[in-house]
Amino acid sequence: MQIHIGSLIRSELRRQKHTNEWLMERIGVSERTLQRLFNKPSIDTQQLFLICQALGTDLFMLYSDALHARQILSPDSI
Repeated sequence: MQIHIGSLIRSELRRQKHTNEWLMERIGVSERTLQRLFNKPSIDTQQLFLICQALGTDLFMLYSDALHARQILSPDSI
């Protein structure tokens, strides 16, 4: 299971009906940096933590869920 965290952050931001500017202010990044973040398949955990705080959602859970699903399907694959 591939997780493209940048796309998921953008989707969550839209789902909550917030603007890019709203998130930029809360995590302290420029518009260019935010656009780059949306295009990244992975990001720094500290940055993801700040985004989770701003959005009030646990995006780390996506990775945990994927890890647990993988263990259930194939415990030897780790």
